[in-house]
Amino acid sequence: MSEAVRLDGTVPVELAGARLDQAVAQMFPQYSRSRIQQWIRSGRASVDGRTRRPRDAVDGGERIVIDAEPEPDGRWTAEAIDIQVVYEDEDLMVVNKPAGLVVHPGAGNPGGTLVNALLHHDPALAAVPRAGVVHRLDKDTSGLMVVARTLASHRHLVGQLAAREVQREYETVVHGRLVSGGRLQGPIGRHPTKRTQMAVTGRGRDAVTHIRIIERWTGLTYLWVQLETGRTHQIRVHLAHSGHPVVGDRTYGGYGKRIAGRDSPLAECVARFPRQALHAARLSLRHPNSGAAISWAAPLPADMLELLDAARRSTARRTAAGK
Repeated sequence: MSEAVRLDGTVPVELAGARLDQAVAQMFPQYSRSRIQQWIRSGRASVDGRTRRPRDAVDGGERIVIDAEPEPDGRWTAEAIDIQVVYEDEDLMVVNKPAGLVVHPGAGNPGGTLVNALLHHDPALAAVPRAGVVHRLDKDTSGLMVVARTLASHRHLVGQLAAREVQREYETVVHGRLVSGGRLQGPIGRHPTKRTQMAVTGRGRDAVTHIRIIERWTGLTYLWVQLETGRTHQIRVHLAHSGHPVVGDRTYGGYGKRIAGRDSPLAECVARFPRQALHAARLSLRHPNSGAAISWAAPLPADMLELLDAARRSTARRTAAGK
C-alpha cells in the first residue's frame, strides 16, 4: 500500500464562492481534480473538521485537511526521451527542461512529455504524484525544475513552495526600454473572455514578481526576474500588463512585434523569435532530507544567447556609426 500523505492548508479568501473540489485543486495543484474529488467523496477530506461534498461552495478561510493515499498513475507510460539531469540523489532530481517540451501528458499531448521521460529515467516515480513534478514550466519556457523522488520529498517540497521558500530566478528579454527594475504586483486569474489565457484581474489571486535590469538597448531590455508567488503564466502576464511583453510570446503580444530599425538583422531576429524568450536560470531550496540550503544554475540556451548577441552587435554598429 502507498504511503499516506497529509495535506493541510487554508482556503484563500479570493477563492470564496468556488466549489470545494475546485478550491482544493488550486491549493494542491500537484494532484488531479479527479483524484481530489475521490478523496472528498470517500471522506478523506475535512473542512473545518467536517466532511463536505465536492460541489459545496467555500467561503474562504476554512482549514482543509486531506489524508491522501496516492496511487500509481497507470495512464502515463515511460518513453526514452533525452533529458538533461543537472543533479540527482535518492530524494530529488533537478532537470534542465528544453523549450518545446511539454511537462505533463494531456489531451493535446498524450505522450512525448517530460513526465514520460522521467518515468523512463526512474520507473519508481510512478508511485509519486505526477511523477514527482511539483512545479511547472510552460512548454516554450526553458530551464530548471525540481522533481521529488519519494512521497516524503514530494510532501516537503510542496510545503516549501506553499510557504514561498523556494527561490526561482529567471532571465528574459522583453520589448521596450525599461528605466528601472522593481516590483510588479497584480492579481492573476483566468482571462474573462479568452479562457485559455490568464490576465491581471480583480477576480484573480495575488501575484508578485520582482525584476532587475541586466542590460538594455533601443527597443529591448534584458531582465533578471524572481517569482515571489507562482501563478500560471505569471511572469509573462505581469510583463505584458506593464507594457513590456516577453519577446516571442505568442499568447501575450510578444511575437511578431517590431522594434526600431525594422529592416535591421536585430529587428528580424526579434520579430521571428520562435518562442517566449524566458529561461528558468536558477533554483534554490532546502534539501528535503538534510535541510541544507542548495541551489543550481543553468546557462542560457543557444537561441537566447543568439538574441542577446544580435542586440549587442546592433548597438555596437550604431555606436560605431555615431548614431
